[in-house]
Amino acid sequence: MDTITHGIAGALIGKAAFGGSDLFPPIPVDKRRIVTWSVMLGAIFPDSDVFRDMVSRNELLLLTWHRSITHSLLCLPIWAVLLAVLTQAVARWRKWDCPSLRALVGIYAVGILSHILLDLATTFGTMIWSPLDWSRPAWDILFIIDFTFTAILLIPQILAWTFEKRESMRARAILSWLLFVLAPFVVARIGEAVGAPVSNMAIAVAVLLITALFLLPAVKGWGLSVPYVNWNRAGLTLALAYIFAAAYAHHLALQRVEQFAKEENLQVQARGALPLPPSLWRWDGLVRAPRGVYEFHMDLSDRLFRGAQGTTASSNFAGLEHTYYPDAFPNPFIEQARRLPEVQKVLWFARFPVTRFHKEGPDAVVEFLDLRFPTIRKDRPAGFTYQVKFAPDGRVLSQGWVRR
Repeated sequence: MDTITHGIAGALIGKAAFGGSDLFPPIPVDKRRIVTWSVMLGAIFPDSDVFRDMVSRNELLLLTWHRSITHSLLCLPIWAVLLAVLTQAVARWRKWDCPSLRALVGIYAVGILSHILLDLATTFGTMIWSPLDWSRPAWDILFIIDFTFTAILLIPQILAWTFEKRESMRARAILSWLLFVLAPFVVARIGEAVGAPVSNMAIAVAVLLITALFLLPAVKGWGLSVPYVNWNRAGLTLALAYIFAAAYAHHLALQRVEQFAKEENLQVQARGALPLPPSLWRWDGLVRAPRGVYEFHMDLSDRLFRGAQGTTASSNFAGLEHTYYPDAFPNPFIEQARRLPEVQKVLWFARFPVTRFHKEGPDAVVEFLDLRFPTIRKDRPAGFTYQVKFAPDGRVLSQGWVRR
């Protein structure tokens, strides 16, 4: 999940579960403010591992390092204690009223844990048992950037701020409404650019909900009657309900993947139902067979499933159309590429790998891609496509991620 959403989730947890206050209130720093900052920083901290990627020339650290020890359940107590000690040191230096060390350790632990669990909910995989075990569990419940989930986490916090005090309440409500009412249109443009269009009906519903949430409570001021903490607790409750709904939708989608594999008599090596934007209804079904990967898109609201883009093949399963991505036929260049240490790391990471081979003049090109990360734009390769180029005599001319 993106780091911004992690931070928003941490702030919401701090306010809803630990009595935290807004991050930037016009009051001196107190315990409530430090609580919110601590949970939020704890929720952001695991992604600090990207700084090593930035200073390293090893482009495979994204696979072997990111989401490892900073995302580890085993290392979580260590990070929580270190962050708590650092926070108390800063508080003593600045003479701030600060929670006890024991309380801070627990607060940071909750923030870090929220990050780990939300990353587990995506498809990228998280090495939660590192450094003892470097496997990458993934629950495949949420898309890595889920605007609906982010909105559920953020809007209640803004509502709590809007209706906390009577002074300038209506001005805050109008300002918040103006900012959020534009969001559905921005999200729709982003969705269109990445091949996940948002319907006009969905935009209209989002605008109506935002208008109702921000303007109706301000009309007669009844929003002031809702305590600050209750807005945040409602947001946390809705966020948990959304995750449970996504888990149930994933269960239904996975059942359909298994039914597809059974109907097609496939020898299954791996199967998965992966979330697709922009809604909980859309899923990507993937089945890895001995000679390639089958893919189909499904909409849980439809009786029939939508076929994946590209060349399709008819299926006997409910009239479904699917796409088959075969592996290239084995040859010496592919076998040599598979023996390269870098390629072995790529294949260790990939859950639905496909091997491709073609010639560029006299040179041979071998590509490995993971269908978990589909092509977003037709003028660009699929994400996480690793390429090895060989000279006719078998020398490796170049290797690395395809970026064009």
